[in-house]
Amino acid sequence: MATDTEKISQLKSAVANLNQISESEKTGFVNLVSRYLSGEAQQVEWSKIQTPTDEVVVPYDTLESTPEDPEETKMLLDKLVVLKLNGGLGTTMGCTGPKSVIEVRNGLTFLDLIVIQIESLNKKYGCSVPLLLMNSFNTHDDTQKIIEKYSNSNIEIHTFNQSQYPRLVADDFVPLPSKGHTDKDGWYPPGHGDVFPSLKNSGKLDALLSQGKEYVFVANSDNLGAVVDLKILNHLIRNKNEYCMEVTPKTLADVKGGTLISYEGKVQLLEIAQVPDQHVNEFKSIEKFKIFNTNNLWVNLKAIKRLVEADALKMEIIPNPKEVDGVKVLQLETAAGAAIKFFDHAIGINVPRSRFLPVKASSDLLLVQSDLYTVVDGFVIRNSARTNPANPSIELGAEFKKVANFLSRFKSIPSIIELDSLKVAGDVWFGANITLKGKVSIVVKSGVKLEIPEGVVLENKEINGPEDL
Repeated sequence: MATDTEKISQLKSAVANLNQISESEKTGFVNLVSRYLSGEAQQVEWSKIQTPTDEVVVPYDTLESTPEDPEETKMLLDKLVVLKLNGGLGTTMGCTGPKSVIEVRNGLTFLDLIVIQIESLNKKYGCSVPLLLMNSFNTHDDTQKIIEKYSNSNIEIHTFNQSQYPRLVADDFVPLPSKGHTDKDGWYPPGHGDVFPSLKNSGKLDALLSQGKEYVFVANSDNLGAVVDLKILNHLIRNKNEYCMEVTPKTLADVKGGTLISYEGKVQLLEIAQVPDQHVNEFKSIEKFKIFNTNNLWVNLKAIKRLVEADALKMEIIPNPKEVDGVKVLQLETAAGAAIKFFDHAIGINVPRSRFLPVKASSDLLLVQSDLYTVVDGFVIRNSARTNPANPSIELGAEFKKVANFLSRFKSIPSIIELDSLKVAGDVWFGANITLKGKVSIVVKSGVKLEIPEGVVLENKEINGPEDL
């Protein structure tokens, strides 16, 4: 077996010949693999974990209110940049192209809503908050075409690409493209932890600093709750916090999400992958770890520059095994949230659940397209008529997985203001103007087609066939 040193020198010479990627990408990749091979300790010592205090994870309702004076608000906003992580494809929802162009509501896509939100801020306060999109090589070309439609809008849009790294063949640690896989399958984007070096390498970081920008608000493009929050921005600027992670109370649906802990005097992110096996159930419980990371992050731009230049952002490595044409490969990735421990005066803010509204599947689309939400100035706002603070739990079967199938099976999205839970499985079709209340389960056997007539109200019902309607 080759030693790690031999593996790395082989890797270096193989990577040197990959002319599809830049020198900084080659260096970044080799460094990542070297760190992985050296087996830096990933697991934490369980006994050293402490629950963060309110100084470290600040309750949202203790934040000062924002300045009354619109001029002061304009000054705050002029220090801000909004960055959306736009590297993901909509493949899990059966769509081609960037996930951010899936239509969410009223014919508007994720990207449309984001642009409308920032435009209305810029118009209201006379500020110029730019939008940055971090693409991957998978989404770059499509995104360039899509953003042309915003060329007349009151918002500067910049795009840059995150790194492109070669997938590693698991058995001999040779880059897959060196073995003839030169198409897209040979490469991968190394997770959103790459946002910091990519901002720097693309030249965008220095350009923003030269315009007097101070903070970047980073969020997933599919999180409809991740809108600019003036109270948070004001707090960070006043308290000189270099990094802030928005966390929110955990429900049973979020048990796998990363959480914030105090560890050896610093605040850091604890992910399920770092938890020793015997403590996994404790990690998932909502008694001990009450909050989870929304991946809404606020970071000081000067601090990013300082840390990237010092090569100090050594986030935990997440190995992601895959298979390409029968070859076992490894993708090494990092997460932006794990960078929290390298920044000075880093904090969490425990925000309302409304700031976390991700659309990961068609069941989430059902929520945001229903009467549970309305859209005002690009902001998706929850209907106050719903008294239960939690959203209904929705489970849709395989027939609804792809967006196109989902849309064709609903003549119109049912009213769900009083719904607690919905389970649908099998060949089910919904007519228009249906109301769902309480607990509703519609599960039909294979080979049975069930059409739910328009205008019906289903309350606390279990339906297995037409006879139950």
